[in-house]
Amino acid sequence: MCHLSAMVESPVRVLHVIKSLSLGGTEKVMQLFVANLDPARFAPAVYSRVNGVRASQIRAAGVDTFIGADLLGVIERFRPQIVHVHRAGWPEPDLLMPIKRARVPVVVETNVFGRHDPSPQAKIIDHTLFVSRFCLDRFFATTPVAPAPARYSYLYNPVDTDLFAKAAAPDRDFSRPVAGRVSRPDPGKWSRLALDFLPLLVREVPDFRYLIIGGIPEARDFVREHGLRGHVLFRDQVKTDAEIAAFLNGVSVLAHANDTGESFGLAIAEAMACGLPVVTHPSEGLRDNAQLELVEHGVTGLVADSAEGYAMALKYLFSHPEEARRMGMAGREKAARLFRMQDIARKLEAVYLELLRRKGIVQ
Repeated sequence: MCHLSAMVESPVRVLHVIKSLSLGGTEKVMQLFVANLDPARFAPAVYSRVNGVRASQIRAAGVDTFIGADLLGVIERFRPQIVHVHRAGWPEPDLLMPIKRARVPVVVETNVFGRHDPSPQAKIIDHTLFVSRFCLDRFFATTPVAPAPARYSYLYNPVDTDLFAKAAAPDRDFSRPVAGRVSRPDPGKWSRLALDFLPLLVREVPDFRYLIIGGIPEARDFVREHGLRGHVLFRDQVKTDAEIAAFLNGVSVLAHANDTGESFGLAIAEAMACGLPVVTHPSEGLRDNAQLELVEHGVTGLVADSAEGYAMALKYLFSHPEEARRMGMAGREKAARLFRMQDIARKLEAVYLELLRRKGIVQ
């Protein structure tokens, strides 16, 4: 077992635990965390049950990865003082039981979707980080849990805002009627709104172009059935921030639409860091709505709640390029102020150290 007594040596060993190392946003956030922790104070490593593209990228940053089914064995070998779990938030006893058995001194979770875990295993978690204020507020509004800042808080996802700002085209022509969309090719990441606006906008702006990363069969069928092939280009998935920045340099606005909403909205934050205005929509009921936390209507983009309104929002930005530029610059400033990965990593370190102090492990 890896239970520690009294004081802990420096640097502090932190094991980040995640289900896979694919190209998803949760995996990317974890990768940015471990790559930006201060190596003089923290020695991170990553455990994942499933291998993926990000494994080699993480190792290239000098961080060890452990791939496989035996989490308990990894904990006993690595002997972390902190385990940081990245998960949806609902009960996952198979994930938490090995951590409990190992008696890890400090357990932190990033609760990606703001879900409630009332299981006995969840009692080992010392601190829950939500990825937006929206998720934190909804959690307290919909569960019997009382607000407790020492136990629950939010920490925005990290974004390499320096890279995106540096890579952004300095002379972008916001009057070019080109919108971009970036997501995984997953139907759960789409909304009909992302398609239904197209025929309406093309009638108003005949030279409109729509560049899509993460196209799904329904989208391809829609484009074919509505005779829109000359207006829509489907692009391959990308693996790096540099590739995302290059894609975003070819558009004038990010067109976001996702029926389930966003618990944070990484693609939105990255587009903002590039200086792009964003068009998005509100989600219904208690669905994720953090996209409205990032996109302030008339400030960093526009919010529309219908296909007609969405089409008109895009048309407005193309026909008012100086307004689009102003919103894009406001978005870049907001992203740098709130999401810069180096600053977010320092805030995460402060959470770690406070928990270690609270347990008497460090002074």
